[in-house]
Amino acid sequence: MREAGPLTEEPFEGKGAAGAQKPLVAIVGRPNVGKSALFNRLIGSRKALVEDIPGTTRDRLYADVEWGERAFRLVDTGGLEPSGEEGYIPLVKRQVEVALEEADVIVLVVDARDGVTATDQEIANLLRRADKPLVLAANKADNEARQEAAVEFYELALGEPIPVSAYHGLGLPELMDRLVVLLPVGAVAAVPAGLRLAIVGRPNVGKSLLLNAILGQERVIVSEEPGTTRDAIDIAFRYQEQDLVLVDTAGIRRRGRIQGGVEKHSVLRAQKAIDRGDVALLVADASDGITAQDAHIAGYVTEAVKGLVIAVNKWDLMPGDGETRAAFVKAARARLRFLPWAPVCFVSAKERSGIDELLDAALAAGATRNERVATAELNVAMRKAVAAHGPPSVQGQRLKLLYVTQAQTRPPTFVFFVNAPSLLHFSYRRYLENSIRKAFGFQGTAIKLIFRSRSEV
Repeated sequence: MREAGPLTEEPFEGKGAAGAQKPLVAIVGRPNVGKSALFNRLIGSRKALVEDIPGTTRDRLYADVEWGERAFRLVDTGGLEPSGEEGYIPLVKRQVEVALEEADVIVLVVDARDGVTATDQEIANLLRRADKPLVLAANKADNEARQEAAVEFYELALGEPIPVSAYHGLGLPELMDRLVVLLPVGAVAAVPAGLRLAIVGRPNVGKSLLLNAILGQERVIVSEEPGTTRDAIDIAFRYQEQDLVLVDTAGIRRRGRIQGGVEKHSVLRAQKAIDRGDVALLVADASDGITAQDAHIAGYVTEAVKGLVIAVNKWDLMPGDGETRAAFVKAARARLRFLPWAPVCFVSAKERSGIDELLDAALAAGATRNERVATAELNVAMRKAVAAHGPPSVQGQRLKLLYVTQAQTRPPTFVFFVNAPSLLHFSYRRYLENSIRKAFGFQGTAIKLIFRSRSEV
């Protein structure tokens, strides 16, 4: 029922898509040799996190790249240490192995400052067994001495090393010229992006495990340690004959608890992922209930005017039956008073239960975002709402509703023309929003209300 596709941030084409596919180029190497810096330089943006900390990049990041008349997909991978068996090292190794399985061409990045290391030798042995076209990039060769020293990497028996400096942009044309010659030839057919579902939540609630459960395969690292996922990763797939894109994000912490460096970047990226998405899947831990941090994250989603489905994960650990669910929903509604319109779904990412119900709710929320109300019906409903409960007086004056229309969809946006927007109290704004929902639904998505003065009619 669910088909996994390529990772992407733009309309995509790749393995598993209809028609031809763009060649895939994987950047690999040991930690802290500058893979992410090279990735960013080649795609012309700061898509990958770049910090002077070994192991910063853990999951695979994909982007489209063009050079001359050739186009390909570039994937950045976690640092590879083939002999490591502790912490993230074996997990990252698996991610690199998956990238190698998918890749048409491999770029091995080594550090010209360090020279050949034992880890470089071990990686070279692994790559020779992969038997794929390869380009050897000796990074950080930002002066003449290091460029000359790059010849030392002939020792890896992987062909001629190309001295480059991702930081300064040196040697990249030579690298790209070498790379495109190795690309397989094939046409590219455009494939539209689908409904974008952003998986959000505080750290260690099971976001990546939920993503893997939805896709039915291992696409991102899953670890018991909080904060494993640092990058926002987009994955296209199909469900119920519809194209969807999952956006997996780093765990969001409260503003006051955000540490510097990598985690700060990750929170910003998670917020951007919410902005890029259509519907957010807010993952909460069943054993914790809906926490203040969950409500804080929901606030990010509503501020961005997105759809929202609350995914209560780890429900397999909860005792009881339907009464337990009802009690949980009641407590959740009390905590999240500002979004009674968001559906609550109970899932177990570990046991892969409740996944279809979650996706059905997400599809329904996405469809609701496209709904439009006729202007005549909207004005009738709003006049009834005002007649039933008039606006409060502000310094002897009252808000007067003149006209209302739905200006757009995605998100549903309603423009109210009034005598003076300054007379609008926040509680009455909420009343008008609730009146729209009572009359026309819009369950599963935030809606936007704009108030303009009489002169703007």
